Amino acid sequence: MKTKKKFTFMKGVPSAIQAFLLALSIILLLFFLAAILGSISFFSENAGEQVAYIIHAILIAAGCYLICWQNPRSVWYVPVIANIFVIISAVVEPSFWISSLWIYFGSSIVLSVPASVLGAFKGRKILKSME
Repeated sequence: MKTKKKFTFMKGVPSAIQAFLLALSIILLLFFLAAILGSISFFSENAGEQVAYIIHAILIAAGCYLICWQNPRSVWYVPVIANIFVIISAVVEPSFWISSLWIYFGSSIVLSVPASVLGAFKGRKILKSME
């Protein structure tokens, strides 16, 4: 009896590359989402940015969970690579710590670390049951 194999285009891609692609795609989505939400009439520009930052944090955490679920050994570096733009902006931008920007971007780090650990735990559990 043949098993059904699912085709995924990211199967052979290493977790570090997946995390970088996640960071790049989510940061681009953040810029577009903040602009779109800011232009909607019932959102103020600041409220649109805040909603975009919250969505950014949730999507980064969900991506870290899924990457670490597929490859549990990547739990040590996926949250760092997925939040690389947050880390770079914290180091480079002088007004990062003065404004409330660090709260929104910091929440992505706070959410992605436990999500990665949980994903790795679930991934190890599934791998052990398959053996």
